[in-house]
Amino acid sequence: MRHPIILTLCAAAIGLSACEQSGEAEVERALQDINVVDETNLNDVMLTVGDPDEAVRYFANANANDPGRIDLQRGLAKSLVRAKRASDAVAAWQVVVANEESTNSDRVDLADAFIRANAWDDAAATLNTIPPTHETFKRYRLEAMVADSRQQWDKADSFYETAVGLTTRPATVYNNWGFSKLTRGEYGEAERMFTDALRFNSNMFTAKNNLVLARGAQRNYTIPVVPMTQVERAQLMHTMALAAIKQNDVTIGKSLLNDAITTHPRYFEEAVRALEALENNAVN
Repeated sequence: MRHPIILTLCAAAIGLSACEQSGEAEVERALQDINVVDETNLNDVMLTVGDPDEAVRYFANANANDPGRIDLQRGLAKSLVRAKRASDAVAAWQVVVANEESTNSDRVDLADAFIRANAWDDAAATLNTIPPTHETFKRYRLEAMVADSRQQWDKADSFYETAVGLTTRPATVYNNWGFSKLTRGEYGEAERMFTDALRFNSNMFTAKNNLVLARGAQRNYTIPVVPMTQVERAQLMHTMALAAIKQNDVTIGKSLLNDAITTHPRYFEEAVRALEALENNAVN
């Protein structure tokens, strides 16, 4: 009579053990899911707000511990770009592109890294491997920059125009396009491009400075009416002064330098040095 009871107890014990093992497996899977979420969040933080050099170390270690994962390879490549290590970024993006899971966007990022490393021919060759159906803002912006480097102005204009149409924040494109026009000596067009850049981003000081250069090249020495701080106004007067002096409008240049010095809320060393150099040349 005891045998059924013993068998029942044994079955119950086996069932309990199986339940415990099943429960442990579920817990392990759940913890793995949590770890993946935590890691993803940490990766995002490292790619955006983390210190660039610290991000490089983090992704380098992650790649060493888990080689072959394309998300970690991308993280390292992007971190190297943020850390301004262009040559290392090129090598890292080449690893990403060699991965069988790579995309056309990865090839665009490799071309970007080549441009940062001043390897324009390699950038062009990389962009040529991307099918024309991959139409993105970044791709066309890089195509425009490559065309600029080769003085292929019509192609550059076409690519810049396409890039502008593919983004809601085209300020940087207009600024690059304007600088291209400035390089060609098309100063009126350059001025228009820089004005458009500031229309989309009134805080972009580079566009303000370029706008002053474009106006100065046309012998228009008035500071443009754009939002600016007192420090920026002094800096723009300094830029305008140098543009005037370059065109032998020395009296106007000296006046602008004096205005820059008095406008700046602190000691404006660059403007003071430039003014002293002018006065010393006049004495000599």
